[in-house]
Amino acid sequence: MSPRLAVPSPSAAHAHRAPLPARAAARVLLAASHALDRVASRLVALPHAAAPSVLPSLEFHAEAGAPEGALYLDGELVGYVPGVTRL
Repeated sequence: MSPRLAVPSPSAAHAHRAPLPARAAARVLLAASHALDRVASRLVALPHAAAPSVLPSLEFHAEAGAPEGALYLDGELVGYVPGVTRL
């Protein structure tokens, strides 16, 4: 025998209704969720070049004429890696 799904009557649904502050909070959270979804959709649609880069660019140079083991962060020399000529 399969179990039956209990379907509450309309009067039972209203008897277990959440208090007003909880319903108001739920409406605010749902509205915020929809707004963030719209913002995310617009950000995804932006071309890659328009999105700002938040990660720093780390570069290592071991070329002829360049200081051996030079380490650059966003184009600025930040130090040298002693004894290292290739990564």
